[in-house]
Amino acid sequence: MQNQLKVGDPAPDFTLPDENHQGRTLKEFLGQKIVLVFFVGAFTSTCTKESCEFRDSMSRLIDLEAQVIAIDLTVPGLNRSFSEKNRLPFPVLSDAKREVIEKYGLEPNDCSSTCCWGKGCYPMIKRSILILDEKGIIRHVWISDNPESEPSYEQLQKAIAEMP
Repeated sequence: MQNQLKVGDPAPDFTLPDENHQGRTLKEFLGQKIVLVFFVGAFTSTCTKESCEFRDSMSRLIDLEAQVIAIDLTVPGLNRSFSEKNRLPFPVLSDAKREVIEKYGLEPNDCSSTCCWGKGCYPMIKRSILILDEKGIIRHVWISDNPESEPSYEQLQKAIAEMP
């Protein structure tokens, strides 16, 4: 596992399928502030609440010239159902192969946080939010080892508003 990225680091580019199976890159969103939201799993209670918080604050985020991009470990079809059910106005990308969370250093440090779906268990992602400037430089980081934690949404909006 790589070290976690920190404020001042450039965010690594990626290509991930969105909920409609279309490949999306980080580069295509540059030129605006970006809120990268890493979900533990679609349809979990905390992820649903968090995604709806971002949905409900979209007008404020648009005023701040910020684009939300959600990244989840589930497959695009499940993300599509999640997005439709919660009327999410932002892309939900699938990192089912865990390539981006590894690149960003967001895998748990130990095996105590595991999820058991299908045929095996695997470590879950750290619930994380990274705010990037228009050039893709990380300007704010919130990471939690507790998958049920939520950030202060007011602090996130303040961090976006204070960016040049």
